[in-house]
Amino acid sequence: MLKSNTLNKIELEAVRIIRNTLVHKGYFPTVRELMNELDYKSPRSAAVVMEQLIGKGILKKKTDGSLQFRDIEGDDKVRAQTVDVPLLGSVACGTPILAEENIDAMIPVSIKLAKPPHKYFFLRAKGDSMNEKEINDGDMVLVKQQSTANNGDIVVALIDDEATVKEFSRQGETIILKPRSNNKKHQPIILTRDFQIQGIVITSISDL
Repeated sequence: MLKSNTLNKIELEAVRIIRNTLVHKGYFPTVRELMNELDYKSPRSAAVVMEQLIGKGILKKKTDGSLQFRDIEGDDKVRAQTVDVPLLGSVACGTPILAEENIDAMIPVSIKLAKPPHKYFFLRAKGDSMNEKEINDGDMVLVKQQSTANNGDIVVALIDDEATVKEFSRQGETIILKPRSNNKKHQPIILTRDFQIQGIVITSISDL
């Protein structure tokens, strides 16, 4: 993880803006948004800051031209042991869920939560189908990557290349993915084996 003392004051502020926008809004700030947040008059000035962050390895261009963010270690961070956990953006059809093009950022997480040697990822929840389990629209869910589950586990399942968060239940050869919501429009999804379990939800975070 890169040290904060390798960045100047403006670059550190840009990192804060980029990280907050990614976590709270789910997308990278545009050059113009960064310009406004930094109180610049020209988008070129903000673009130069972004280029500097690319040069220092904080930002990385992915194969599709979009950017990936890598967090830094600042003096204000708790000096606990952490591992970098990928925050996923839109999962592209046909690509593995942890493929490089799906990763928007790397977020440091305590090893008390993300316990080695297991692999973990963050996914942003959509909708209110699991709000009775305190997983609300826009929450970040921390997921332990694995392909199996037990009855009652909250899983991330990939169905027709789309990720969904539901409660897992197996009845013989039948799999039922159950919503846990006070919104009764959500109905269980009944499957056989035509889906993949991507992982088990460890916790949800409403604000980072």
